[in-house]
Amino acid sequence: MKSACLSLLLVSVCWALPFRQSGFLDFMMEDEPTSGDGPDLPGSRKPKIPKITEESDKDLMPDGPEGPFCPFRCQCHLRVSQCSDLGLKAVPEKIPVDTTLLDLQNNKITEIKENDFKGLKGLQTLILVNNKITIIHAKAFSSMVNLERLYLSKNLLKEVPSNIPKSLQELRIHENQITKIKKTSFSGMANVIVMELGSNPLSSNGVDNGAFTDLKRVSYIRIADTNITSIPKGLPSSLFELHLDGNKITKVTAESLKGLKHLSKLGLSHNEISVVENGSLANVPHLRELHLDSNALTAIPSGLPEHKYIQVIYLHANKIAAVGTEDFCPPGYNTKKAMYSGISLFSNPVSYWEIQPITFRCVFDRSAIQLGNYRKK
Repeated sequence: MKSACLSLLLVSVCWALPFRQSGFLDFMMEDEPTSGDGPDLPGSRKPKIPKITEESDKDLMPDGPEGPFCPFRCQCHLRVSQCSDLGLKAVPEKIPVDTTLLDLQNNKITEIKENDFKGLKGLQTLILVNNKITIIHAKAFSSMVNLERLYLSKNLLKEVPSNIPKSLQELRIHENQITKIKKTSFSGMANVIVMELGSNPLSSNGVDNGAFTDLKRVSYIRIADTNITSIPKGLPSSLFELHLDGNKITKVTAESLKGLKHLSKLGLSHNEISVVENGSLANVPHLRELHLDSNALTAIPSGLPEHKYIQVIYLHANKIAAVGTEDFCPPGYNTKKAMYSGISLFSNPVSYWEIQPITFRCVFDRSAIQLGNYRKK
């Protein structure tokens, strides 16, 4: 019985067709009549190769406009065009028109031409920090009607660019070669909130009176590390923070702070201030933080006991030789005055052990008082 079954199995194997390996494409192609030598094998399939003509070639091309274009070596994604750190000597061409943020910092761009940003109506942020820009065409920003942030720091500009978009809210142009802020430099820029102009070689009278008149909403201005010798006149009443550290200012006058009723923080560190005129602090009724360290003051500025809101005052590294019991606090305990949270008096020629403890009766915590020995230079 077993021999009979084995004989039948051998016969069936002998009559079987040769094994043929099937590829993936074989299952995707239709049957095609074979040509050539030998008969067709049952179940065999061959790829169906289309005949390419000019008409069929056109049919394979996608319809409609070309897809989004990104400049060579840049990266473009989600309306952000990243072209920084590429050694570019000019603004690249064919920037996507839907770009809202264009980053060109850390390149070698020397000039901004008239049509470099043409058509970029949706651009909101333009970063040109750390290039070698000396010239910006007067119409270079004309098409950017929605620009809000313009960063031009660390370049070689000698003046504030003209025709900056009126939509701008933030301008940072520090560390350039600007020697003068003209009265018309910020004309019509009523939406600016932040203005950074520090580390420019501004002359002693480097800011024209009224240069900031049109900045109706500005809350932050920084003009640090320049050569100006006085607080600029005509500062906007909307200011919350004014930073004038590292200049050559010699005096704080009441007139220079007039109208700054919203000012909360005033930075005047590292100047040459020897006098704070009586009545000056009364013109900044909401001042909370005052930096007068590293100057040439010989006495505590007047008006502090009557000031309701001031809480932090830096007076270290001056020439203050004496501190009176009513230099900081009103007589007794006036609940209408805010408590101090920080007073620095170290590096002054005053003997700290001679200061009466009652002097700091309106200080929130004694640890907020910084005293120390004076070392003659």
